[in-house]
Amino acid sequence: MATSSGGEGGGAAGGRGGRFWAYLTSTKHYVAGGAAVAGAGAAVGLRSPVALSALLVAGPYVATVALWPRGPVGPPDPPRVDPGAGAAPAAAPPAVARPPRLWPQLEELAAFVGSAPLPPSANVPGLLERLRSAGPGPTTEPIVRRRLPLAVDGYLRALTWQPWVVDGADPVAELARAVDEMTALVPAA
Repeated sequence: MATSSGGEGGGAAGGRGGRFWAYLTSTKHYVAGGAAVAGAGAAVGLRSPVALSALLVAGPYVATVALWPRGPVGPPDPPRVDPGAGAAPAAAPPAVARPPRLWPQLEELAAFVGSAPLPPSANVPGLLERLRSAGPGPTTEPIVRRRLPLAVDGYLRALTWQPWVVDGADPVAELARAVDEMTALVPAA
């Protein structure tokens, strides 16, 4: 089994060419190359002699490669079964409970919304819970990325300017209307 020493797969599996290509496209190589470029910049800045310049370029590269943590080896190979052994088929592994789907953007939005002074009548927490249940998808992602942040931002801005508006719309009613529209778009889980 060929593995990449940089911690990332990227080339053809097996053979020297595959491992070489995997190394050239690995994060380890890119970071070490960046360290070498920084060393070259230091060599130019110091106006060092050629021998010292080579050391200032190669040294950071080699040090980065040497100190880089070894990446994961990959999944273990499946056990080999000899068809002539006559062994009974192995029982299926017990079902493992799946962790809930993580959606970092939704959790960041929930943290922001939780810190904002939003009216309970808008039911923003209900929309967030429905989004969590539905998970990422073509309908829910635009709500998390654009629509709900814009609605909350609009509400907060309207609160700021409300004392100077003579006959404006009610910010609470506008936020509640927008949240109701978004809630209707989210498929029930």
